[in-house]
Amino acid sequence: MHLNDFISSDTGSSYIVLDDDDSTTAPFSWNKLWEFTGPGVLMCIAFLDPGNLEGDLQAGAIAGYSLLWLLLWATVMGLLIQLLSARIGVVTGKHMAEICREEYPRWASLLLWCMAELALIGADIQEVIGSAIAINILSNGVVPLWVGVIITASDCFFFLFLENYGVRKLEAVFAVLISTMALSFAWMFVDTKPDGNELLVGLLVPKLGRKTIQKAVGIVGCVITPHNVYLHSALVQSRKVDPTKKGRVQEALKYYTIECSIAVFVMFVINLCVTTVFAKGFYNTKEANSLGLLNAGKFLQERYGGGMFPILYIWGIGLLAAGQSSTLTGTYAGQFIMGGFLDLRMRKWLRSLITRSCAIVPTMIVAVVFNRSDASLDNLNEWLNVLQGMQIPFTLIPLVVLVADEHLMGVFRIGPVYEWIMWIVAALVTAINGYVLLEFFSSEVKGVAFGIMVSSVIVAYAAFILYLISHGNARFSGLCSKRLLGYTAL
Repeated sequence: MHLNDFISSDTGSSYIVLDDDDSTTAPFSWNKLWEFTGPGVLMCIAFLDPGNLEGDLQAGAIAGYSLLWLLLWATVMGLLIQLLSARIGVVTGKHMAEICREEYPRWASLLLWCMAELALIGADIQEVIGSAIAINILSNGVVPLWVGVIITASDCFFFLFLENYGVRKLEAVFAVLISTMALSFAWMFVDTKPDGNELLVGLLVPKLGRKTIQKAVGIVGCVITPHNVYLHSALVQSRKVDPTKKGRVQEALKYYTIECSIAVFVMFVINLCVTTVFAKGFYNTKEANSLGLLNAGKFLQERYGGGMFPILYIWGIGLLAAGQSSTLTGTYAGQFIMGGFLDLRMRKWLRSLITRSCAIVPTMIVAVVFNRSDASLDNLNEWLNVLQGMQIPFTLIPLVVLVADEHLMGVFRIGPVYEWIMWIVAALVTAINGYVLLEFFSSEVKGVAFGIMVSSVIVAYAAFILYLISHGNARFSGLCSKRLLGYTAL
């Protein structure tokens, strides 16, 4: 299942057609960069969904400026991962879900699909609830959370309507939403006047205290999201690049790298603004440990007052833009994940309805059950962050294995240095999430029966990670054996 099943372009075909010249030495062109600009704009939304915003504000309120360096390096790791996602999509002409279905045994690909769906559902619940909270704020509490969830769920049909007008129109809408977020949170940054010296020290000097470890782990988990890898590898195919022409592939990778880096940098600046605003206003205060999406606007209003544009509504507008844009990309990612792993062929509206319902039904239950309970929503958010963090190795490990596979990638496989860097990143992220699991379950698990069940799940979880790693080693060993046999025959 390819991108042309989902989007129609301004040219009347399923993609944007680019120049067919196969020159490998074409100079940099701003027009070319503009032609390739778009997939990174949609992809980078995942770096600033409502779950990220909650992680940012809590990190700022509890740790002050001290975790800004980690936000920077987590963003760099996220960028490296997204560049690999774009690479595998451009070179193979397929997205990650399709490749995993073809390269892994059926049972393993189905298990990978389940993990991706769980991660997407967890992210979507946070995104939809975030939008519903924003609607509640902007309506002065008139619209309850469950109604906000229904309103947000309707974006699925807006998405279906919009994509009929071409990929450029879709990308323009996301650009507007990102601009709205940037203006809202930049306004808050200027209005609250965070300390510039402390901000610079926080970025450049690594600090990690015992009280801030949990928030530090949360920052990494928020930035690196599994469904975003599947999404980006599909989005880059909206520009027609002939994978048989080395020059065209090199050109695409160059411009996608520039575009992706700029988009991620913008998202980093927005995350930075949110973290520093709450560091300035709530670090070492009695409100720090009770801040969440639901009450953050109220605390901001109490701290900084009204003015010409009350900061409560500026926060609400930024949160709404983040929630709406991320739910749209979540719908998009859900279609690629389900369609790619299961090789589904069905009408777009039915596919969107199925993938949207997977998230909306549990979200509606959450909205009705938790309604306006700040503590309950914050506790739920912690569980959802753990759920998403648990799925990261099942996306990251196959990505590194596949993008280093010469049989699949040819001359565009990553080099040994890049491969080692990505394995270090994968090991680091896996270890961080392993720490979170141990800490979280050690505090939450009560009772022998529940403990045995959780232990069994952890053993199975670790076994599947080891299988994915060993599967990659087996592919590498098999390739080396074929090479050796070829040399012997010569």
